[in-house]
Amino acid sequence: MDFRFTAEEEAFRTEVHNFIETECPPTLRGKDINFFQELPNLMEWRKKIAEKGWIAPAWPKEYGGAGMTIMEQFIYSMETARTRSPAPIILGGLAVAVIGPTIIIYGTEDQKQKHITKILAGEEMWCQGFSEPGSGSDLASVQTKAVRDGDDYVINGQKIWTTLAHMSQYMLLLARTDADVPKHKGLSYFIVPMDAPGVETRPLMNMAGSHEFNEVFFDNVRIPAANLIGEENRGWYQAVTTLDIERSNIGSAVGQEHSVEDLITFVKENKDNGATRVSHDPSLRLELADRYLETQVSMSLSMRVVSMQSKGLIPNYEASAVKLYSMELNQRIANPRLHVTGLYGQLARGTDGYAPMKGRLGYTYLRAVANTIEGGTSEIQRNIVAQRGLGVSRE
Repeated sequence: MDFRFTAEEEAFRTEVHNFIETECPPTLRGKDINFFQELPNLMEWRKKIAEKGWIAPAWPKEYGGAGMTIMEQFIYSMETARTRSPAPIILGGLAVAVIGPTIIIYGTEDQKQKHITKILAGEEMWCQGFSEPGSGSDLASVQTKAVRDGDDYVINGQKIWTTLAHMSQYMLLLARTDADVPKHKGLSYFIVPMDAPGVETRPLMNMAGSHEFNEVFFDNVRIPAANLIGEENRGWYQAVTTLDIERSNIGSAVGQEHSVEDLITFVKENKDNGATRVSHDPSLRLELADRYLETQVSMSLSMRVVSMQSKGLIPNYEASAVKLYSMELNQRIANPRLHVTGLYGQLARGTDGYAPMKGRLGYTYLRAVANTIEGGTSEIQRNIVAQRGLGVSRE
């Protein structure tokens, strides 16, 4: 693994950095941005990124993407994070990061023509219909059924933890189409309009008090057979590709580094005002040092995945190791934040006169609990690393 960029990659890094410095509105670059308040600026920035051709870095150019190499994608995400400007996932959303590539790989020409352009333009928002109340970590056990009826499929069942389903026009649904074969072999992928008769979305509030997740019910939902993605009963293998796209993303290493740096800066600026106990507890200084070193480990693990991809290799357990380490690190970073700020750190947003760091610490502490569950639990990631990476048998 080479940590150095080539001359061409360094030139691209400079181009990305200079473009952000010159074009990105200052109000979008920082630690405490309210993107709802900044929506006009955010949309204007998205337009500039689109004109640059960078909305979909990984997509082939023939589908309107940037056609960036793996290393260029990494550099783009890294520079965006380092300049604290809106992340590519915010500009493009799940539809660009996951759904679009899935349709490009497996979709029919009609499906590509109907959805790809609108996804790039931000005109379509999508959600994933994967997890169910009894099928989370064991995704292949999903029981939502899609039964062929003439030119349609009829769908019945339930999905849960469906991120942004309440704001989406379409769902990428994993459903069972054959109950008489081994569970991995009887699944299929579908495009489901969220306004189809029989689709009901109910909100789920998380413990941090925000509405990201939903449960979605399907009661005799009828969709055209043309909404099948790929081959019937091959959905599991397509789903694995979708999950690989998600897990192979270079995630939050730079953001984690920023979080620790921000906390260190806060400690230095507030060491005498009673809001921090660092000066009275030297062990907290060691804890902050540990967390910072761990952010560098997180970056190294991410670089390993990128290096493999750039050589044409497919990371498997390596991507799981990144996901496992990074998400557990988020929780380890959240802990010293509250250790440092004490009871003040529990104050919510909107109490800026008293809440350290504008009240974001309590929220991120609570929200980090879900990190080791969503996108594949830590237990599942450990199993993958043990079995596929270390060769440990299932027994």
